[in-house]
Amino acid sequence: MPILYTTKASATGGRAGHARSADGVLDVNLTVPKELGGDGATGTNPEQLFAAGYSACFLGALKFVAGKEKVKIPDDAKVTATVGIGPREDGGGFGIEVSLSVDIPGVERSIAEDLVAKAHIVCPYSHAMRTSTEVPVSVA
Repeated sequence: MPILYTTKASATGGRAGHARSADGVLDVNLTVPKELGGDGATGTNPEQLFAAGYSACFLGALKFVAGKEKVKIPDDAKVTATVGIGPREDGGGFGIEVSLSVDIPGVERSIAEDLVAKAHIVCPYSHAMRTSTEVPVSVA
């Protein structure tokens, strides 16, 4: 596929560290939630970052699909991504669980459901989650 945009971000210190995008726009302290054994310090975590990215991307996909179908998505439309983390049943590590809730005020439910189903096909986050996209990993 032709790549239209590429970005980079790096993390140091793991879940209790720091993450920064290559351009410096994203620059956050990372903390471990109390539920995962952390001290509850102020900061964000990978699950929050994933939820924010997925919800924004899905809303973009929804607007893309709606535009093709000549449906106006109101400015107060909202996508909420819920991301959970826990040990996998196979004992081999951790897994994530993700769900999306889409609120499109003023759009008839049947139309909203159709647009959301189509956005779920278009959204690259949804595609990656659905297809278990292979991620190349290398040592620098």
